[in-house]
Amino acid sequence: MSTVHEILSKLSLEGDHSLPPSAYATVKAYSNFDADRDAAALETAIKTKGVDEVTIINILTNRSNEQRQDIAFAYQRRTKKVCQTPDGSPPVASQNAHLKPNELSAALKSALSGHLEAVILGLLKTPAQYDASELKAAMKGLGTDEDTLIEIICSRTNQELSEINRVYREMYKTELEKDIISDTSGDFRKLMVALAKGKRCEDTSVIDYELIDQDARELYDAGVKRKGTDVPKWINIMTERSVPHLQKVFERYKSYSPYDMLESIKKEVKGDLENAFLNLVQCIQNKQLYFADRLYDSMKGKGTRDKVLIRIMVSRCEVDMLKIKSEFKRKYGKSLYYFIQQDTKGDYQRALLNLCGGED
Repeated sequence: MSTVHEILSKLSLEGDHSLPPSAYATVKAYSNFDADRDAAALETAIKTKGVDEVTIINILTNRSNEQRQDIAFAYQRRTKKVCQTPDGSPPVASQNAHLKPNELSAALKSALSGHLEAVILGLLKTPAQYDASELKAAMKGLGTDEDTLIEIICSRTNQELSEINRVYREMYKTELEKDIISDTSGDFRKLMVALAKGKRCEDTSVIDYELIDQDARELYDAGVKRKGTDVPKWINIMTERSVPHLQKVFERYKSYSPYDMLESIKKEVKGDLENAFLNLVQCIQNKQLYFADRLYDSMKGKGTRDKVLIRIMVSRCEVDMLKIKSEFKRKYGKSLYYFIQQDTKGDYQRALLNLCGGED
């Protein structure tokens, strides 16, 4: 088994372009996959006296998201809650996409509890359904969970955001933007709405040094250089330019400002807006380090912020968890695996360690 380090150094030599999307995933498609067999095993595990959590965990944390969707439909067919196609053949998943909540989620919800339940139910949703439901939960009822809103909206790509917006509309019969507007205010609202549109430039083929210099100077002129902050100017630049472009802008910024971008944000704005800009800049500078820091913060000190821990493990295990683990170890000296081991226990721990993908 090659170490994470070996894999990453090989990958960074080849560059990211030639790689399959799952190159940095810790949870990959299971090669000997049989949805019906898995569905049968899950049914038995759920019905067993005392519930067989280990089987449930081992199946669902070792299948890709697409495979988990197939298992859910196979389970639905077993319990006969699925519309058949006219010729009697099993329907394709998309024909039943409107079935909510699926039987498997409902059965697992009543069989499991606590943090383990949150992990397993999260794994059964598609990535966009999971993000949409986390966003909805962050905004419903009294008070808003700004941290969740900020983390998801700052870190998702245009494509991911477009899918989240579509699924949010489908699930909740309202626009994500509408909910953000009614739940936030002021410049923080403007920043969240601009980001949620997912309109960031993604053409990274051309490096425009003139524009890099101009943007860096404008960020400085709009903030540290003047009294008060021209927040709309910051919002425009930071939500519209491409990530590689902004990385160079933040470097260039240091030649105009006595403070780097993060220090400037702390000096210029406060509250949710400060928090959002800090998260956004950290995401732009190094998204995997950003998630490593969030994971560390969720476990350091007394008590674990399980919601954050669960959300990042579930939402990144098929995206970039190998890179996150590498950043984590580099910065904190011990592995993410070690931290999870120290901070959690029982079946919940087993599920998270599987998503983490083994010790570095």
